[in-house]
Parts: sequence; C-alpha cells; structure tokens
Amino acid sequence: MLLCARVNAAAFGALARRPDRTPSTRVRRALLAAAVDNWPARVHVAVLAAALGFFLLAVLLSPDPGFAGTRPLLAAAPLSSLAVAVSAPAESSLPWPGTLVFSAGVVLAGLVNAVLIGRLARRIGSTPARG
Repeated sequence: MLLCARVNAAAFGALARRPDRTPSTRVRRALLAAAVDNWPARVHVAVLAAALGFFLLAVLLSPDPGFAGTRPLLAAAPLSSLAVAVSAPAESSLPWPGTLVFSAGVVLAGLVNAVLIGRLARRIGSTPARG
C-alpha cells in the first residue's frame, strides 16, 4: 500500500506542474476521459472490475466469503482504505448496506486511480525527446 501511495503522490506531483488549464465545462469530460483513453488506465479498470465482480459473487452467493474483500481493496489501493472506514458503520443486521457502500467506495477509489494513471500515461507519452 505504501508503494501505491508513492505512485499516487508521484502522479499528483507530475500533474500539478501542468501549466495550461481548460475551461470548467470541459474539465469533467477531460478528467474522466483519462480513465479510459489509454491502455494502462484500461487495464487498471479491467483488473478492478474483475476483483469487484469476484467480491460481489463471493459475498452474495457464498455462505462464507472469507477474505474476498481484499482483492478489490488492493486493486484500488490506497484510496480504497477509505471505503473500509466508511462501510464499517454501515454494517447492520442486513448485510447488503455495508456491501453496497464498500463497493461504491472501491469504484470511486478505482476511478480516481484510473484517472491518475491515465493522466500520468498521457504526461509521460507526450514528453518531447531531448537530443
């Protein structure tokens, strides 16, 4: 998780130095496009979808899901740790509210990570060659 946090910090640092700004109407579209317009971000989204699908199948169909939540938690690390903190109070006599909150938190954390990965891939791919 420490390695994931360092990668996110490096991505935030690389993106903070961007000199040009887009109008606010295009910001959301450009921001979310970074999550699916390159291969590294697509691979991250696919891995996260597979991990979350496995988690949901294990929780909803298995009598004992075990540690099924660790896969999506690690796939969307380090921001997904917030999903655990938020979903813990949602546990009640019914199992589905906690599962729903955890899944939504992991999806949001994974989307943030995919955007960071996509923007960093764009940034690295667009650096001019020095020679």
